[in-house]
Parts: sequence; C-alpha cells; structure tokens
Amino acid sequence: MPPSAAPRPAVVVLAAGQGTRMKSPIPKVLQPLCGRPMLAWILDQARTLSPERILLVLGPGGDAVLDGLEAAGELPHGRAEITVVVQERARGTGDAVRCCVPALVDPAQPVVILYGDMPALARSTLADLVARRPDGGLALVTAVPPDPMAFGRVLRDGAGKVTGIVEERDASVEQRAIREVNAGVYCVQANLLKDALGRLDDRNAQGELYLTDVVADVARRGGRVDALVVRDHREVQGVNTLPQLAHARAILQERILEQHMLAGVYVEDPTTTVIEHGVEIGAGTQILSHTVIRRGVRIGAQCHVGPFSHLRAGTALDGAAEVGNFTETKNAHLGRGTKAKHLSYLGDVTIGAGANIGAGTIVANYDGQKKHHTSVGDRAFVGSGTVLVAPSTVGEGALTGAGAVVPRGTHVPPGEIWVGVPARHLRRRT
Repeated sequence: MPPSAAPRPAVVVLAAGQGTRMKSPIPKVLQPLCGRPMLAWILDQARTLSPERILLVLGPGGDAVLDGLEAAGELPHGRAEITVVVQERARGTGDAVRCCVPALVDPAQPVVILYGDMPALARSTLADLVARRPDGGLALVTAVPPDPMAFGRVLRDGAGKVTGIVEERDASVEQRAIREVNAGVYCVQANLLKDALGRLDDRNAQGELYLTDVVADVARRGGRVDALVVRDHREVQGVNTLPQLAHARAILQERILEQHMLAGVYVEDPTTTVIEHGVEIGAGTQILSHTVIRRGVRIGAQCHVGPFSHLRAGTALDGAAEVGNFTETKNAHLGRGTKAKHLSYLGDVTIGAGANIGAGTIVANYDGQKKHHTSVGDRAFVGSGTVLVAPSTVGEGALTGAGAVVPRGTHVPPGEIWVGVPARHLRRRT
C-alpha cells in the first residue's frame, strides 16, 4: 500500500495583544498597512501553506477584529475559514497556544505558529520552515539583526545545536551579547507541542508562560531543533508602535513596487511612490514621482500617471490614458487615450476614449447628502476650469469652454459647444 499523505498543517496566529503602545483606538492587528489591515498579511502567509485550519487567537471582544477583516474584504471564504480561539486572560504566548490545544486533534499534524504583528515574513521562509521540520523535532525561524533589541536570544551548545531560547529580561549579560535572535515562528508536531505546553511554568521575570520554553523542552528530551536563519532580518520585524508600523510599510511597499517593475511597469522614483496592495498595472505604463495609487485601482498598458497624482479606489484607466500633475480620481473610468494632465478632480465619472480634460476641471459629484455620476463621451473636450455638476452628461465630441459651469441635470448633446456660467449652447463644433 502507498504511504498515506502527510496531514496538512494547522496554523496558529497569535493576535490577542492589546497593542497599547500604538496609542490608537484601532486594534493593533487592524492597523492599515499598504491598503489592508495588518492581520490580512499574516492570514495570507497562513493560506500559502494550504492549512487544514487557521486558529486565530484573540482576546475578549475579538469579534471587532473579525468585523474589521470582513469590512475590508479580507475574508473571501467567510468567517468559517477561521477558527477563533479566545484567550480570556493575558498570561503569555505559551498560554495563548495552550488555548488551541483542544482544536489540535491529530497528533501527527504539523502546527505552524505565527504572530499577528509580523507582516513582512516572506512566504518562501514559511515554506522552507515547514520543509525543514525534523521528525520528532521542531523548526524555528531566527535572524541576526544589527541590534537584537528586545528579542529572545538563541542558545546553542558547543556543537552549534539549538538548546533553547532566553528572553532578554531573563538573559545574563553574556547571553544578551548573542546576536542570533528568535523570531517566535515555529513548526512542530502537534503531540510534541501539547506535551511541551503541559510542562510550561511561569517562573520568569514576567510571570508568564513563555512559548519559547517549548524549544528547550524539545531539545532537553532528545528532539532535534533546526533553526532557519533568514537572510533579511527585516522579515521578522514585529509591530508594536506606529514607527514600527511605518518600517513594516516600507518593507512591504518595496516588495509591491518590485513586483510591478519586474512585470514591466516603469516606476521613476520608488522612494516617493505609494502603490497599495491589490493594484493592477499593465506593462509599459509609467508611474512618475510622488504618485499615490490606492487599493483596487486598475491601470492598463502604456498609461502615464504622475507626477503628484492620487488615484483612489474605483479608478480604472484604459490603455494609453494619462493622468498628470495634482489630479485626483475616485470611482473614475478613463477611456483609452484620454488625458487629464493638470490640477483636476474626477470623482464618480465615466469618460470615454480619446477625451481631453483641461487643467482645473472639477467633477462636482457631491451635493452635501449624496454622490452622483457624470458621463463624458468619446473625444469630448472639456475646457480648462470647467465644473461639471453631477449628475450631468457631456456628449461624444462635445466641447465646453474655459471656465464653463455645467449645471446639475444638464445634457450637453454630442458635437455641441457650451460656454459660460451657467453653460449654454453656443454652436455646433466643427
């Protein structure tokens, strides 16, 4: 008989921390990070392992976290994808994982433990971690940062074998000099984990149950412990403060920009360009400096965006469209070859192909209570300083004069020229 397939892993995500150092009313794991809640990046890490289940450890009142994920569209398979485990009292990471023990029913199942505030961990690192786990042993992620900060130090014996982890608060002066640090990310067989968790105690500087003590327990009982040292120490950067959130954003932004550039998108100045998660950009498009492109924007091939442009959610640019200096778009669809090059606001508008949107054009989409839609036809020419008060329509090939105000409910017929305040028909366009 062929050997049975190895069980798919269970992934435990520790997200019960209060995040008080954030000084923010938003739960730490829901802090915005490149267009999505921070926890969404960790759930993506978990999904890459095709897990049998994801166990999300939350504190009391954790429903707010799920509500936030759902509102952000980060639960594509619904709440059933995640098993919520509540840690009623903050007694440390070891206690948090202990709360998951009843859900770990297969003793041979690999268990991967992640943190809800470590968004930059690479998917390849997790795949390597699972592959490295020895039979009857444990694999962990470590790093060698320039400054070990408050990380736990990795203890090794004379032969270089990992023997345990010591938290900085409990470390001696000699141990604090160790450069290799523990990331807190583990892969271990369920039965081994359960046994080790059962032997944890709180005799330490913080009076908590340390998950890190599992490493020493496995090693002490003859289990093999393998350390996967990441090349880029930034992967294991935790987020506990807003400055650390900014550092994590820089790491993830760098990866997003690199993916677009490798796909043929020219980014003139990555240091001043913001492109959030979930943006589509066609090859040959140029993104110039100081441009912000929010999640959900779709940009076709051979487009030109920036400098100093802001493309918000719902924006779509067909091929060869151009959006330039200090132009903001929101729920705007620009047709092929359409240009909006200077100082414009285009909100809730559909613009056909080959149209020209003059400098200073405003689509006044909000009446103080509701937002309304405006349509501009193919090859229309909207003169500089035009205000289109929504809802209104500018027909195919029509033209508005500089400074025209097209009132609410107006339909400018195809091919006509309208000028003035309020705009009135002048003549047919030749």
